[in-house]
Amino acid sequence: MAISSIFDGGELRRQFHSAGISPNFIPFIWKYVVQNPNCDWDDITSLPSAAYPLLRSHFKPSTSSLHTVIDSSDNVTTKLLIKLQNGSFVEAVIMRYDTRLGKYGGKPRPGGPRSTLCISSQVGCKMGCKFCATGSMGFKSNLSSGEIVEQLVHASHFSQIRNVVFMGMGEPLNNYSALVEAIHIMQGSPFQLSPKKITVSTVGIIHAINKLQSDLPNLNLAVSLHAPVQDIRCQIMPAARAFPLEKLMDTLRTYQTNSGQKIFIEYIMLDEVNDEEQHAHQLGKLLETFQVVVNLIPFNPIGNLSYFKTSSEQKVARFQKILRGTYNIRTTVRKQMGQDISGACAVHFRFLVEGIELEFGSSPQLKSEKVSNDFSSN
Repeated sequence: MAISSIFDGGELRRQFHSAGISPNFIPFIWKYVVQNPNCDWDDITSLPSAAYPLLRSHFKPSTSSLHTVIDSSDNVTTKLLIKLQNGSFVEAVIMRYDTRLGKYGGKPRPGGPRSTLCISSQVGCKMGCKFCATGSMGFKSNLSSGEIVEQLVHASHFSQIRNVVFMGMGEPLNNYSALVEAIHIMQGSPFQLSPKKITVSTVGIIHAINKLQSDLPNLNLAVSLHAPVQDIRCQIMPAARAFPLEKLMDTLRTYQTNSGQKIFIEYIMLDEVNDEEQHAHQLGKLLETFQVVVNLIPFNPIGNLSYFKTSSEQKVARFQKILRGTYNIRTTVRKQMGQDISGACAVHFRFLVEGIELEFGSSPQLKSEKVSNDFSSN
């Protein structure tokens, strides 16, 4: 039987309960492991005597290992290649930025250095989105809650993580139980992440969205819509057949009514597929009764995905102008970092979480680049 990660919280609580050990020791153990990743269980003092044999026989401080660390030439993006216990690999990307480079409400913003971590939830993905390299590899396995949290632990040794976005490999809501448990752990000691600093991106798993607001209140929800009508959505996102657009929008309306939060809409721009003026008007009409932020994502052809073409800057600008001017929908264009290390996941979203509108021309480190799709699944 495989040894569990110490961050598999449900299993740890079950084992402690069976042994009559108070769960109050768990945050203390987690804090020690985060600060001492190569520790032995006997190094942790002040635990009940029954805890030590239990920990030795059932748990490891980490079931994953940091295989490769790649820093981008932009000096603000780092990709972590993480090897799991079963030999599979997942990626996590650290994105550093400075809030003082941005504006809030048109005024200079105080602040300082911040870091966002883009996390994977699965090895591969079963959604099969045709513009996504992760989708083309198929589904391999779900990550445990511990394997999800361990990405944050590894990253925390490089940078203090302020935000977490589930926009890496996999469809997070297809690994729902592990996702919820991992986020609960991230919100508690020793990580203490605010739910408002955590974002889950989904292609639109309706039954899971219906549960999400009650299980994880105040979380940011991002929906990979990518088309304003069902037919186009099914052409580029085969899984959309199981989640009809009309039902998805009804689900999002209920979610927004219950949560009172804006929803982030991800929309990849594919030339002559979903980027014409008529599509902008269709999208505007679809979303005009919602409180949303639409993030337009210029597509970067890679590998076997090259049968899609990148929308021109003029088309993207016109699309954005229609959404903003005609429908008064807040719309951004994704700016990317880490493209040279294939680490350009949903980078622009980290600024939206912070409530920042960046002027990207003001810094050579924050230049506009096309999106790379070989990391992000959504």
